[in-house]
Amino acid sequence: MTSRSWVYLFISTLLLGGISTIFVGFAVEWGRYSTLFLEFDVIEIISVAFWFLGVGFIFSLISQAGYFAYLTVHRFGLGIFKSLWGSVQILLTIFVLFDFVYLRYQAFAKPGDPLLPYVVPALLILLYGLVVAYFKVKQTNQAAFIPALFFMVAVSIIEWVPALRANEQNWLLLMIFPLLICNTWQLFILYKLNQASKRGSAK
Repeated sequence: MTSRSWVYLFISTLLLGGISTIFVGFAVEWGRYSTLFLEFDVIEIISVAFWFLGVGFIFSLISQAGYFAYLTVHRFGLGIFKSLWGSVQILLTIFVLFDFVYLRYQAFAKPGDPLLPYVVPALLILLYGLVVAYFKVKQTNQAAFIPALFFMVAVSIIEWVPALRANEQNWLLLMIFPLLICNTWQLFILYKLNQASKRGSAK
């Protein structure tokens, strides 16, 4: 892939993370910032939006670091495990999902708290990962399903760890949506950029 494509991938993902965080931030913190819109306090709205933008840039950088780390691990995995790499990714995804539920329940649940509130987020992320993996297969081929699922589920949860440690609902929501958006974008756009680079080099 050309350096121009890498720059486009970086900047587009950065902007996507920042802008999405502005919308998610105001939605999550609507009870706190709704009066700004009711009073049409433009200066304050812009200042809060810039703060969310900066936070979104950080989320985007985490997403990009996670994606490129995954690409590296994926190459090593193919070289070490070869045809078994798909099975290894499935096992790792199950392991991450189990830890996501179990460790959070052990760390934050009070005696007698139900397990369901800790299971539901894991199921939702898994469902979203399955949907993304399905469309990734449509874009490329059947072999892309497991890597896409592993990235969208296991890697997204690992990237989410800073907010998971805080276990504050608003921060959990504020971080996970931009992460998923950025991860989804990178997963699909990199293939298109690679195809464009191949067509360019073939001319």
